[in-house]
Amino acid sequence: MAQQRVQRRLAAILAADIAGYSRLMGRDEAGTARQLRDHLAAVHAVIERHEGRIVKTMGDGLLIEFPSAVAAVEGAITLQRRMERRNARQPADRRMLFRIGVNLGDVLVHGDDVLGDGVNVAARLESLAASGGICLSQAVYEQVKGKIDARFRDLGSHRLKNIAEPVRAYAVETGAGSSALASAALPLPDEPSIVVLPFANLSDDPEQAFLADGISEDITTALSRLRWLFVIARNSAFAYKDRSVDVRAIARELGVRYALEGSVRRAGEQVRITAQLVDAEKGGHIWAERYDRRMDDIFAVQDEITGNIVASIEPHLYAREGYRAASKPPESVDVWGLVVRAIGLVNQFGRRENEEAQRLLHRALAIDPRYARAHAILSWALWWATLYHYIEDRDAGYGESARHAQEAVKLDAGEPWARLMLGLNLSTSGQHERALAEHEAALVLNPNFALGRTTYGWALLRAGRFDEAIAETAKALRMSPLDSFSGLYTTIHGLALLGARRFAEALPHLRASVAADAEFAGHYNALISCCGHLGL
Repeated sequence: MAQQRVQRRLAAILAADIAGYSRLMGRDEAGTARQLRDHLAAVHAVIERHEGRIVKTMGDGLLIEFPSAVAAVEGAITLQRRMERRNARQPADRRMLFRIGVNLGDVLVHGDDVLGDGVNVAARLESLAASGGICLSQAVYEQVKGKIDARFRDLGSHRLKNIAEPVRAYAVETGAGSSALASAALPLPDEPSIVVLPFANLSDDPEQAFLADGISEDITTALSRLRWLFVIARNSAFAYKDRSVDVRAIARELGVRYALEGSVRRAGEQVRITAQLVDAEKGGHIWAERYDRRMDDIFAVQDEITGNIVASIEPHLYAREGYRAASKPPESVDVWGLVVRAIGLVNQFGRRENEEAQRLLHRALAIDPRYARAHAILSWALWWATLYHYIEDRDAGYGESARHAQEAVKLDAGEPWARLMLGLNLSTSGQHERALAEHEAALVLNPNFALGRTTYGWALLRAGRFDEAIAETAKALRMSPLDSFSGLYTTIHGLALLGARRFAEALPHLRASVAADAEFAGHYNALISCCGHLGL
């Protein structure tokens, strides 16, 4: 008997599910089920209009096939806008918001069903999208760019569960400038709030981008030390790098009142830095300045910019509390540049990037062995490499990380990264009380240190103080709403909720951590535990 030929076709696949559905069901099962039925009825009309076919529904999830990538993305945008209108009158904690992933690929046809990597990638991309968001594969992006009224944000490459090759992902933004990734405007904090956007590199040499990045990062750190000011974390701010976005859209996505924009142009040993402070809520300019200096004056310029920002935002608070500069700068700008490059590499969490970061940090320390931040960042790189088994001897890896953390604190006890890394190493070795004390010291030095709040929450979790851990990790997520540090923020918040036996609330965070970094087994352990408690 001849073997039946497998049918294949190229298709645009849309995968969608409701963010936080388990939490909604736990609160009001009957009402949530009724609300879902109403929403799905509205979805059918949108799908038909864009020539889509619902392949199947899976509880709160949908799998939809479209004849083209353009039809799929237009359908996704229409669907999200429809859902936004339907949710407008609902309280924030009752809104049903879809996360959508779209992929273009080869699928296997099995009756009315479709299978294969083309489908699996769409499902994984859906997990990457935020509530109310749309996430595209590069194959879809290449087909739709320039053909629909939308802009796109490059989210970089991601390793997705059960997908052999990394997938480059793109977030969708509507032509009006509002982000489809933002489920709703984040509320403004009670205190003044600001994001320092990545400064633009206007130098002829693209290799000078590190200079602009370093200035942005150092100003963020300096502002973060002021307790009365709410500062968005560096990694969320850098999600806007090389993008042209209206500051009012940024204010809505991040929930801030002010934004600092700027540029850097280097010519030999001369550098020109421009900076302007914007009322991000209203779009008006508050203050702007241009600085023409020598490269060896760069740290003084950073302090001057920061002081001007602080004085412009809240003069009376500035006068009352004063401005504290960032940690001691290194003796050489070249050392500073090496550390800036290393920070960007460590934040990517890949093995090659981690090894390159360590190489740069060792070069920096060979030039200036007394630069505390270089020791602290090297401690972080080593700690992460050990956690991810890049370093096989775990005792040796954690031991070397601890030694660099101790050296950093010895050199500069006022460096928040140093206190954080000493606390993280103490927590890893089970010395909970000492770990908590070091984390608290780091947060006194830098109250807006989002990563520090996450690792403090982790230390509290390990010490069995679950409610305090939840509070700290929730603050970290608010400080960095567009970045999860490769799943670390969401994982630790989810683990804290898991420890407090708040399983339904933990589930979406643990799922998001797996989507952010599918290669780390620890994420799956937590997710499996949570699903087991929920009977899933």
